[in-house]
Amino acid sequence: MMGFGLETLRYVPEESKDKVISDEDVLGALLKVFQALFLNDFNKQSEILTVLPESVKSKYQDLLAVEHQGVKLLENRHQQQSTFKPEEILYKTLGFSVAQATSSLISAGKGVFVTKGLVPKGAVVSMYPGTVYQKYEPIFFQSIGNPFIFRCLDGVLIDGNDKGISKVVYRSCNGRDRLGPLKMSDSTWLTSEIHNPLAVGQYVNNCSNDREANVCYQEFDVPAVFPVELKQYLPNIAYRYDKQSPLRCVVLVALRDIKQGEELFSNYYTIVS
Repeated sequence: MMGFGLETLRYVPEESKDKVISDEDVLGALLKVFQALFLNDFNKQSEILTVLPESVKSKYQDLLAVEHQGVKLLENRHQQQSTFKPEEILYKTLGFSVAQATSSLISAGKGVFVTKGLVPKGAVVSMYPGTVYQKYEPIFFQSIGNPFIFRCLDGVLIDGNDKGISKVVYRSCNGRDRLGPLKMSDSTWLTSEIHNPLAVGQYVNNCSNDREANVCYQEFDVPAVFPVELKQYLPNIAYRYDKQSPLRCVVLVALRDIKQGEELFSNYYTIVS
């Protein structure tokens, strides 16, 4: 095993490699949430709108008009567009919200909980943020004492640590890939003001004898058709920019209905070599 020494490595167990939901379903869920986040932030998107084709721009303006009609019917007291918090957008869009809090497991530190609503079986419940390394790329220093490294089936690694050298690396890659006003990824998961409320997957704890897994990891490659204006919400970035290979993401999918107040538990494994 890759010379990691005594490291925790999260990975998708071989027997779970069949996907729980289709890539189309993952894409559909992400686009639904990201589009709602984009519309909610619409008044901050003016620079981005200037570089988008007219057809795309008018699509968002139409969606916004429809949304405002709905809001106006509900409440006439707000004259200006009121923006919602990202977790409220998640709840409005998918019917639930999630957040990190102190885990119910003793000595586990942080965990992730369903804070509102109900997560239906098969829903994308969070994303695993971080820098994506191909298996031949150097990750030695970032991996020392780092429990947030996730290994994909093909050896691709995702470093979901939001501190230290990992944080510095992600930020520099994020700056490098920017195209004018267009951001190719989201770095707010490194802060307390998270723009994408799904980007908390690195804090989901492993299942145990008395807490069985209610979510599982699923790999997802971002397709070429992914709207460029919505990439600002993707909490992953490639360590080396490569036009050829699609960006790898990992999502967490609900294995059953998960109720408000429940903590998420996954089926990753700890390998000690």
